[in-house]
Formats: sequence, C-alpha cells, structure tokens
Amino acid sequence: MWLIYIILDSQNQSKMNSKKPLKFALAILFVAFTVLPVFAQNGNLQGKISDENGITVPGADIIISELNKGVISDFDGNFTIVNVPAGNYTLSITYLGYSDAQQEITVEADKTTPISVFITPKTLELDGVEVLGFGMGSQSRALNTQKNNMNITNVVSTDQIGKFPDANIGDAVKRIPGITMQVDQGEARNIIVRGLSPQLNSVTLNGSRIPSAEGDNRNVQMDLIPSDMIQSIEVSKAVTPDMDADAMGGSVNLVTRTAPHGFRLSATAGSGINLITDKPIWNGSVLVGDRTKDGKLGWMVSATINDNDFGSDNIEAEWTDEFEFYTGEDDLEGEPIIEGVEVDPYTNVFEQRKYLVRRTRRSFSANLDYQIAPAHNVYFKSMYNWRDDRENRFVISHEILDAEDIEAGDFTITNGVPTRFPVEAVRETKGGINSDRNKNRRLEDQRMQNYTLGGNHLFANLKFDWMASYAKASEERLNERYAVYAAEYIASNNNRDTEFPIISAENTSDANDLSAFEFDEVTNENQYTEEEDMNFFANFELPVDFFGNEGGIVKFGARGRFKNKFRDNNFFEFEGLETQFSTMADVPTKSFTDNEFLAGAQYDAGFFATEEWLGSLDLNENTGSSVPDEFVRDNFKVEENVWAAYAMTNQNISDKLSLLLGLRLESTNITATGNQIEDEEDVIGEITEESSYTNLLPGVHLKYDVTDNTVLRFAWTNTLARPNYIDLTPYIDVVSVDDEIYLGNPELDPTTSMNFDIMAEHYFQSIGILSGGLFHKSINDFIYVFQAETTDNSFGADTQGFEVYQPLNGDDASIFGAEVALQRQLNFLPGFLKNLSLYLNYTYLSSNANGIRNEDGDERDDLDLPNTAPNMFNGSLGYADNRFSARLSANFSDAYVDEIGGNAFEDRYYDKQFFLDFSTTYSINKNLSVYADLNNITNQPLRYYQGVSNRSMQAEYYSLRCTFGLKYDLFKK
Repeated sequence: MWLIYIILDSQNQSKMNSKKPLKFALAILFVAFTVLPVFAQNGNLQGKISDENGITVPGADIIISELNKGVISDFDGNFTIVNVPAGNYTLSITYLGYSDAQQEITVEADKTTPISVFITPKTLELDGVEVLGFGMGSQSRALNTQKNNMNITNVVSTDQIGKFPDANIGDAVKRIPGITMQVDQGEARNIIVRGLSPQLNSVTLNGSRIPSAEGDNRNVQMDLIPSDMIQSIEVSKAVTPDMDADAMGGSVNLVTRTAPHGFRLSATAGSGINLITDKPIWNGSVLVGDRTKDGKLGWMVSATINDNDFGSDNIEAEWTDEFEFYTGEDDLEGEPIIEGVEVDPYTNVFEQRKYLVRRTRRSFSANLDYQIAPAHNVYFKSMYNWRDDRENRFVISHEILDAEDIEAGDFTITNGVPTRFPVEAVRETKGGINSDRNKNRRLEDQRMQNYTLGGNHLFANLKFDWMASYAKASEERLNERYAVYAAEYIASNNNRDTEFPIISAENTSDANDLSAFEFDEVTNENQYTEEEDMNFFANFELPVDFFGNEGGIVKFGARGRFKNKFRDNNFFEFEGLETQFSTMADVPTKSFTDNEFLAGAQYDAGFFATEEWLGSLDLNENTGSSVPDEFVRDNFKVEENVWAAYAMTNQNISDKLSLLLGLRLESTNITATGNQIEDEEDVIGEITEESSYTNLLPGVHLKYDVTDNTVLRFAWTNTLARPNYIDLTPYIDVVSVDDEIYLGNPELDPTTSMNFDIMAEHYFQSIGILSGGLFHKSINDFIYVFQAETTDNSFGADTQGFEVYQPLNGDDASIFGAEVALQRQLNFLPGFLKNLSLYLNYTYLSSNANGIRNEDGDERDDLDLPNTAPNMFNGSLGYADNRFSARLSANFSDAYVDEIGGNAFEDRYYDKQFFLDFSTTYSINKNLSVYADLNNITNQPLRYYQGVSNRSMQAEYYSLRCTFGLKYDLFKK
C-alpha cells in the first residue's frame, strides 16, 4: 500500500524542487527491498520463443502448467520466469494464429535453465488449399503483443505495413486508429495522435528518443525513416510509469529488425514513375542476418535506398477584408491621408508555384545481441538515416501595393469586392550552386543517427535491464539561392471561385514583358540545425505478490535524458548584379506555363530565370551584405536535462483482473539563449534564461480478461508536453519596417494532461480484432501565439501601436474521443469470398479550448483545440490466396484548425484529406514475388483555408505515383 499512498499524496503536489528525484529513487529502492519475501532455494527459467523460420515471437503466453505461473515474451521473443521450485514441469505456449505448444522442462535449484521453443502457425483453408494466411505471420505477433500488453496500445507488424504501398514510416503510421499526418510534398511527415500536435507526442526508436532535425520545434520527421527498416510499430495511447511522460497524445515506438534464429536473406528491387514529372522512382533494399551455431551471437544488417524525382503544382493566397488608398492629399505633417473602404473578403496576395524535387533516402541498420552468460545478454542496435532533398521552386506572385501607392483611379470595386488594383508582380527562382552535390538545386541534407547499447540480466530473482544511447539529428542547407525580379502593373482579381482564387495581369502583355521585370535581389542563405540526445536508463524488477496470486511484480528505475540543440543560420544579399542583369530580358529564362497544371489550366506561370544561371553565379560572401532580420531571430541554443524516477507494481488481483499502479517523477532543467534585435539589423546581444520544474505523474491501468480472447481495459494517466525550443528562447525582435515585434517566452509552463481511457477488445483466432473505446483528456496550460498591439514605447522609441506576437499559455482545454476498429479475415464466407479481409477503423474527436484571446484582448468562445480533426477513417479491402494478393486502401481525415489567428477571420485550417491507394503482390515461389503499387489515386492536394472552407490559402497537388518490383526472401534454420 506504500505505492498507493505515494500516488494519492502526489495529487496534492503539482511541482517539486529539483532535489527530490534522487530522494524519490532512494525511497523506492529502500521500500521495494524491505517488502520482498524470503525466497526458498528455487531456480529460474529463461528462454526464447521463435517461429518455424527462426523469427522471434513477441507477446506469447508462456505458463508452467503445474504452477499456473507464467509471463509474456518481450519484443525480442525472450522470457524469464523466476523463483520456480526445483522439479519437472510442462511449459505451455499459446499464441494467436499459432498452434498451442508444450515442452517438458527441468528446473534446478540455484540455476537458470535455458530453453528454446519453436511454434508453428495454424493453417487457413483458402479455395481448398491449406496455407498460412497471406502475410499474417508478423501481424499475429503484433496482435498478440497488443492483446497481452497491460496498457492501451496499437501494434502494427512488418507484414501489415507491407500490405500498404507506404514507402516511409509516416505513411504507415497514418493507418493506425486515432492518427492523422501532415504532409510535405505529398509524403506523411508530422504525426498527430488523438488530435494533439506533433510536438505533444513522443517518437522513439527501440525505446530511445529520436531527436528532431526541425529547426524550431520538437517534431520528428516521420518521412525520414523508410518503412522497410522497421519490424513493428507500437503506439501507446495510455503510457505506463516506466515510459517517458512527455507523450500527451501517445508514444510511438519503432522497433527495428532483430537477429533471426538462423540465416535470413531478403532483398527488394523496384522502380516506378511519378506522373507529375514523368520521372522515374528507384527502390532497393537488402537484409541479411544469422546466428552462430551455439546460439550466443546473433546479427542483422540491412540497408535501403529510395530515389524519387517528383514535384508539385501549388497555389497560395492571402485574404483580407480591408481596402485602403491614398486620397491624393497630405496632412499638416506631410503624411499621406489614407482612406478605408468597407469591402467583402478578397485576395490581396496570390502566388503560383512550381516545385521540382528529388529526394534520395538512404538508411542503414546493424543490430547485434550476445549471451555473455546464462541469464545475461547484451545488445547493440544502430540506425543511420540520410536524406538529400534537392528542390527548385519557381514562383510568380502578385501583391496589392501599399495604400500610399494606390490612388483613386487605380482600382475598381464591384459588388463590394476589389476586382482591379495595382500590384507588385514578382518572379522568383529558388535553387543552389552548380556542384556535384547541389546540382543547381537547394540541397537539404537531413540526417538522423541512433546508437544504443543495452543489456538484460538476472541475479537470482532480480531482473535488471539497462540502456545507454546516443542520437543525433541534423539539417543543413548550404548555398540556398534566390533570384528575384519585380514589376508593377494593374491586375484583375477573380474571386468568383474562392476555392481557386487568382490575381493576374489585366493586360497579358504586362506579365509577359520580361524587360519590365527589373532586378530586385539575389540572396544566399546557409542554415544548420543540430540536436544531440544522450539517454540512460536502468530498470529493476522483482516478483512480489500482494494479492496471493502468481505473476505479481514490483518494478522501479531511473532515467536521464540530456539534450543539446542549436540553430546557426546566416543570410546574405548581393549587390552589383543589377548592372549586368538589370532585367529578366538579360538572363536565360524558361517557361513553366502548363496547360496540365494540376490546380487548373487558368493558371499561367510564364517565364523564370533558369536554375542553371542562378547556380553559375560567382557569389562570394565577402561581397554580400548580411541581413540580420532574416536569420538572427531564428538562431538559438537550448540545453535540456531531464531526470526521472518511477515505481510501479503489476498485480493479478484474480485470474481475470490485473492492476498496474505506479508513479513517475520527472525533473526538467532548461537553459535557453536567444538574440535581442532592434530596427531589424542591430543585434544588441544574447539573452540567456534558465528555468526548471518537476512533475509528479501517477497512473493506474486495469485489465479484465472476459475470455481468453476478449479484454476490457481502463486507464487513468497523467502526461506532459514541454514547449518548443524556439518558444523558450528569450529573443526580442523589433521589426520597425513592418510595425511588428516578436518575442520568445522562457517563462512558459509545460502543458499537462489528465487522461481517462476505456477500451474493449475481442481477438479472432483467424488473426484479427474488433475493438472500441472512449477517451477524455483534460489539458492545462496549452500554448498558443498571442497577438496584440503595444500600448506604450517600452520596446523602443515609436513602438507604440506595433503588433506583438508571443507564445503564451492558455487556460485549459479538453478532448473527448471515441475509436472503433475491425481487422478480420472473412474466411467464414463461401467460395472465393473467404479469401477477403477487412481493415477498418474510425475515430471521432470533439474539443474545446479556453483562455485564447484575440487581438483586442477578448477571450474567444467555442474554439477547437488546434489539430483536432473531428473525424478520421481508415479502410481497406484485401484479397489473398496462396499466390496472389491485392488491397484497395482509403484514408480520410477531416478539416481542423491548424493555426489560430488574431480573430476568426484569420484562423488557418488544414482541409480534409482522402487518399486512395492500391497494392498487389504475386508469389512466383515461396521466396520470390513481384509487386505493384499505386499511390494517391485521388490526386489529393494539401490544402489550407482561411476562416471558411471555400476560402483557399494553399492547394498543392502531387498526382499519381506508380511503383513495381521484385522481392526475394530466404529463411534457413
């Protein structure tokens, strides 16, 4: 009852001083050892469960029949049963989709008995041929793990991943209930779990945190990791005390492939085409692993490459409901007198963009495990991901001139909407230097590496596991170049179809007269972001039964996480080029007018300076002028140290009811450094601030086994989310030319959430699941960007009335949700219909946020929490016989608030998405197969809108992608 007292007492404490984690950990050690019973001279049993191919089996039920004493195998198929009286027993293994297995064992006193057990799959009868369900071996592992986990999880295996045409792990994760993804160039990048933003969730690799290469936030780029490198995905939607607490939406753990029991060789080679560019796709992967004859040393190495030459067609717009112009008169101080007109919303800025992108992903992994002695194993796991993203971008933009440059005869307002006005037209080319690496394109070199060393040990009845890891993520953009030419002319604004807005030259000749587009600027930018993470943990587990039933444990441990992140950018503008290249008529150009432009043939891009010309310019930073307002605010340094300790107990209250009860303590210390800037370019100096806080986070999980395959679950958990790095940075940036001030906020509190979950699950012997559940999150101190006007000159002379932007804590928010899922082989149907399978899940979300204020300081009502899509759906219909399989897959997510503006009119929404994909595989023999995939059959765009759904802010189209190839897989025991 000591643990229950600590949990109840913690509810009276929200924060503690940073000295208490050590005291807490020592108290746990003392209490845990004092409650241990005195054990007799018993022995231990340690082993590994594998299938007929030598692949390890996680989540298996292992029971000593005579003692009714058992455990569940871990992710690597390993298990340990401690404190077993010496004698002869029968070991029983049950596993969903596999035949029950039994093995006779002998346990000796004071010894650990090693054992290896192989299980074989049940067969399914498809069209009169008995075969293992097509691609169901790994999914059986995933569902068994999910079924036997104490907490609420979704587990997806490599076989399940392989059924969908998902090249990166982000696209694979979006198939899981309650998850939606934000895309970048058509690929799933940022994960949203149960409506909570990417930075509010955690992503780990083999239990070790993945650092972020993003510059200003904690988002993990899910499109950086190929799906071929992952064995399984486990999404914990209700975390346990032995897990990191900064997982408000959930924790996503990516598990890499482990060493097989015997030799394995697997390879894939494929190609394809992107219809938007008619350029090829190249894919390749190889995996090889083996184990020594004595079974002590196992190894697995793998590599994959994906080379994708594609692009996108894009339109972007900004909307306003204000129109101002110069009356032609000045006031007594000589300032122009500006008059405003009430108008309906119209587009005042419009851009048409053409992207040409080539992404090359390379990923390498090497894993080792070694048994140094009976009951003592060590392992090493590593992964190195490297992505080169080369991009050219061509933009034609039209922006209405400032009010003082618009006179009464320059514009026309029709039915309350400005339809004609003067604009600045800009033609911009984005590229990079002419080198073997850049190839005249902007090169984004993004890398993520992770190295983990750990061990599992058994000392009498004490289980001890430890891990030390080093991880690093970086993003480098060198010599990112922009060439800009500009002209002014009268434009017409066509808002008849607000979903496809357009601003274009009133006289087409104005837009096509390259001699009228004058040199504006050539710039060169360098960016570098780096994050390093060091993680250490140690866990101790002892058999303790508080209720007199077998299988109870007490577990406790500690963890340290040490993070360093910085960003170092610079930006140069080059002068002197306007003499030689004074207009666009003086430089090489190419046309991007395309009657098949995916947003519509009405959009005419015209001519742009070529990327080859831009890349060939001899730019030397010594001749360029640094532009601090373009980069200094973005530069920062952050150190974050987190110490954690926890204690928990997992008890079998009866043969059906289990209880997990625990408490976690996390202490956070942050040192953040930013810059203070005035008048855009005057860097006054650095500002450093420190902050610290400690959180006590209790949790309770209940699991009730209605039958062997029907489970009820309940969870009460407490989680947190730390602010984004850039938000914590104490920068001050006064941008006088725009009358704007940008502030960091090192005083931000972490966001906390109290979570309630209830879930019911029924597992089918044919390898499937039917589940449904409800969840509620009560959130405090969520973070949003506040916008207001200054009331004095506290930020410098003449700064009164400037717009101030600063991240602040809101008051409270809540999320209510419901999930249902069905995964089922339809083998009960007659004839060929028995070969069909269904994969369906639906999630409903409802949220509200309080304490968000508009630009006038008034609190806004009826506002959803950003990123909470009210409806999410996944569905697929598959067919599989002993050689052929095919699957049609759909993914839908509803529209949601993405960014809160100064008022409802300025709120930005991420629009609904519906993706349709198709994949098929044909097995030539048991080792060789061919495959073909179709992605984005619906040509689903990435779309944002402003305020209301028919007011487009951005629409980006990617077209259809086709891939095909060969797969080879060889197992040898």
